[in-house]
Amino acid sequence: MGKHEFQKSNRSVGRAMISEAEMSCGALNGAELALVAHRFDAIVRKMTNSLFRAARSGVINSARDFSCCLLTADADLLAAAEALPIHILSGPDLIAQCMKDLNPRLAPGDAFLHNSPYHGNSHAGDHCIVVPVVDSGGVHRYTVLVKAHVADCGNAAPTSYNPGARDVYEEGALIFPCVKIQEDYEYQADVIRMCEMRIRVPEQWRGDNRAMIGAARVGENEVLALGDDLGWERLAQAAQQWFDYSEGRIDAALRRMPGGEVTVETCHDPFPGVPDGVRLRVTLRVDPTIGVAEVDLRENPDCVPCGLNLTEATSRTAAMVGVLNSLTEAVPSNAGSHRRIRVLLRENCVAGVPRHPASCSLATTGIADRVANAVQRAAAELGPEIGMAEAGLCTPPASGVVSGRDPRRRGEPFVNQLILGMTGGPGGPSADGWLNLAHVGNAGLMLRDSTEVDELRHPVRIWTDAIVPDSEGAGAHRGAPSGKVEFGPVNCALEVMWASDGNVHPAAGVRGGQDGAPARQFKRERSGALVELPSTGRLTLVDPETIVSVSCGGGGYGDPRTRKVRAVAHDVSEGWITPQRARSVYGVVADALANIDSEATHELRQSLTAPDGNTTRDES
Repeated sequence: MGKHEFQKSNRSVGRAMISEAEMSCGALNGAELALVAHRFDAIVRKMTNSLFRAARSGVINSARDFSCCLLTADADLLAAAEALPIHILSGPDLIAQCMKDLNPRLAPGDAFLHNSPYHGNSHAGDHCIVVPVVDSGGVHRYTVLVKAHVADCGNAAPTSYNPGARDVYEEGALIFPCVKIQEDYEYQADVIRMCEMRIRVPEQWRGDNRAMIGAARVGENEVLALGDDLGWERLAQAAQQWFDYSEGRIDAALRRMPGGEVTVETCHDPFPGVPDGVRLRVTLRVDPTIGVAEVDLRENPDCVPCGLNLTEATSRTAAMVGVLNSLTEAVPSNAGSHRRIRVLLRENCVAGVPRHPASCSLATTGIADRVANAVQRAAAELGPEIGMAEAGLCTPPASGVVSGRDPRRRGEPFVNQLILGMTGGPGGPSADGWLNLAHVGNAGLMLRDSTEVDELRHPVRIWTDAIVPDSEGAGAHRGAPSGKVEFGPVNCALEVMWASDGNVHPAAGVRGGQDGAPARQFKRERSGALVELPSTGRLTLVDPETIVSVSCGGGGYGDPRTRKVRAVAHDVSEGWITPQRARSVYGVVADALANIDSEATHELRQSLTAPDGNTTRDES
C-alpha cells in the first residue's frame, strides 16, 4: 500500500471511530434539536450575507445568483438556508466527495476552486469554493461550500453561457476539478494567473473570488466555534437527528399523497444543434405505503451537440425540485429528506450523466426547467390539491448577458448578466403564481436588478419594465403574467446574448388550467420598427437601437371559470387582465375600474359549462 493510500485508509478508520463515539451521546430533545438546526442555518446565512455584500459582479451582488451550504465530513448536505435549489439539492455532496477523493490529506487553510460539470457541479459558469473544516486535532469535521455564477468564466463568447457550443472545447471555459486555490490560507498564485489571463474582466473576477473565499472562511470559523461550544460528538449527534427528523417529515408528506405512476411528455424549443427541439419523457412514481417518490429520466435522448445537456447534479436536482414543489407541506431540504426521493438516470443522456466532452453550458435552466415542470405537472395528474402547473421558461433577453466597452470609464470592458423583468410563477392548488419566481430552479430566491443600479453600473438605459396584460395562464389559480423589458446601449455598442425557451412550447396549465403566454423578443430599429428575433441569439446594438424582451407567463391550475370573482376583480384593477378577458375566460362581468356586475356575472357563470359537464360555480 502506497503512502497516500495508507493515509486515506487511516483517515476513513478515524471517521468510523468518531462516528461510533458520536452515536453514544444521548439524544437531543426537540427544543435542543431546533436550536442546533437554526444555528446550522445561521452559519449559512452569515456566509450568504458576507458574499452578497462583498462581491463585485451584479449577477452576484444585485441578483443574488449564488448559494452557500454546509455539509458533513461524509459529504451529506446539512444546511442551505435560502440557497437556490438548482445549486444545492444535489451536487455539493458530489463536489465535497470529489475534494476528499482527489486530496487525501486535508489541512486547515485549504480551499479548492471547482466548476467541473463532470464532477458534481451545475455548469462551468458556477464557480465553487470548497473548504474543509478541520479541527485542531487534524480531523475533517465538516465542509463549507460557496457557489456563485461568475460574470465571465473564460468562454469563447463573452458570457458565462455558450448555448450553441457543440462540446466543452467549443464552449471554451476554464475547467477546475477541485483545484487547490489556497494552502495554509495563502493563494496559489499560478491558479490566479491562469484565470486572469483567460477571463475578460479579471479584476471583477478577482473581487468575486476573494468575496467567495471570505464567505467560506466565515463559515469555517463559525463551524469551528460551534464545535468548541457544543462539542464535536454532540454536534454530530444533532446532525444525524436532524437528518432523521427531516426524513420523517417527508415520509409523512409522501404517505398523504395519492399513489400511482404518471408519465408526462414535454419538449424544449428548437435550439442550435437541435432544430426540432428536445422531446423529453418524465415518469413520476409515488408509493405512499413506504413514503417514496421516484423520478425516471432514463427514456430520454442521448447528449445533444449544444449547451442544453444537464449535469448529473442538475438532472437529480431538477427532478427533486419537482417533487418538493408538489408536496402539500414544506419539509427541511437536506440529506435526510432527500433519502426518500429517488432519481433514475443513465449515462450519456441529455437529462442524465453526461460524458466528457458534452457541453453543459445551460445545465441550470433549459432542460432542467423542463424536467422540474414535468414532475410537478405529473404530480398534479395524480390527484387534486397536489402538484403545480408549469413555471415560465427562461432565459429571455431581459436576463441575458451584456458586454462591451464603457465610454464613461475610458473604454474599460464590462461583462454581466442582467436579471430584469422575468415572472413565470405557476398556479398551484392553493395560490396564484408568483410574479418574482423567474424560473422553477431558483424558487423566487434570486433578486431582480434595480433599474437605477444597472444604469449606473453599465452604459445601458432601461426604457420599459412592465407586466403584459392577458398573458397569464388562466386558472382557478392563475399563473403569473408575462414581463416586458426594453433596454439598449448609451453612447456605445452593446452585445447581448440570450437563450430563451418557451417561444414555441409555453408553460403548460394543469387540471383545466390554461397555458401561459409564450416568450417573444424583438429588436427595435432606429426607425422605431420592431423586428422579431429568434429564441436564441447574439446581437450587437448601437444607440438608439434597443431589444424588447417578453418573458413566459406561468401556467394555470384548475378551471378558470371557477376562479373567485374577487380575485378576477383584483387582476382587472391591477391591469393584469382586461375586462374582455375577465368575461370571456373567467365568466366575470367587470368594467375598466373593476366594478363587478354581480347579477350578470351570476347569469354568465350559470350558462358556462365546465370540462366535467357541470355548470361552473359562482364563487365570490
